[in-house]
Amino acid sequence: MRRDALAVLVVLLAGCSTPSAPDARPTPMPSDNHPPAAPVSSPSAPSPVDSSPAPPAPGTVPPAWLGTRPLPLRPDGFGEVQPTPPELRHRRFTLPDTLDPLPGDGFVSRVEPVPPEVLSRSTWQPDCPVTADELAWVRLTFWGFDDARHTGELLLDASVADDVVSVFRTLYRARYPIEEMRITRLDELDAPPTGDGNNTGAFACRPTVGQTTFSQHAYGLAIDLDPFQNPYEKGDLVLPELASSYLDRDGREGVIHDGDVVVRAFAEIGWEWGGDWQSLKDYQHFSENGT
Repeated sequence: MRRDALAVLVVLLAGCSTPSAPDARPTPMPSDNHPPAAPVSSPSAPSPVDSSPAPPAPGTVPPAWLGTRPLPLRPDGFGEVQPTPPELRHRRFTLPDTLDPLPGDGFVSRVEPVPPEVLSRSTWQPDCPVTADELAWVRLTFWGFDDARHTGELLLDASVADDVVSVFRTLYRARYPIEEMRITRLDELDAPPTGDGNNTGAFACRPTVGQTTFSQHAYGLAIDLDPFQNPYEKGDLVLPELASSYLDRDGREGVIHDGDVVVRAFAEIGWEWGGDWQSLKDYQHFSENGT
């Protein structure tokens, strides 16, 4: 063989023996013994969180119309007694305080002579059956229906102020709830009745209901406590006029019952409860002489 032809043959044989570049690994075909792998899913996005506030519980927010809807008048001058509105059937809100809070975090009271500016926003007039000097300005703390500590005020005959403070100290320890405690204003006595008030108060220079003689309130010797939950009833008259559902003395908050902590606390200072009267029921009323 010629030398040139031999050289070519050697080169060709060397190329056939050189390993080829590795191929990509073949994809296995599915079979009964080896099913295809399930596709991997990406994590799902979290469900959106509802950040809207929960609606308030029934009766915990005062309706916007509170105190603004005068009632038609009866011949006796009181408002027409009407069914209790649904918003007030389980009434358990507390209105904003009208005073700066007393210091501390427990029961606190202050008993002082009545300052002129306080007397001027009360119902006191020179023809009232008690002089201004015989009254005391009492500030004290109480628990609201909102389960918070509040500060209120009363005008009382000075001779009973300390005793009444002891009653409210007991009610504070028992966490008896009160919606509002402030001094009755003169303009409120002649205002058209709305039948939805609930102020816990003492001194109010006015006659007894349905009479011309002064009530014990006009002497600072009576307390009306949560009057909406504890209405006055005589015949077809209910006061406040929208509180008739509370003539059913069930277990709703603020309702006073015979022998409970409220009645016992007032009994300890010698005051009687209007819920014990026979000819009428005045569930809100406590007074020194029982009338």
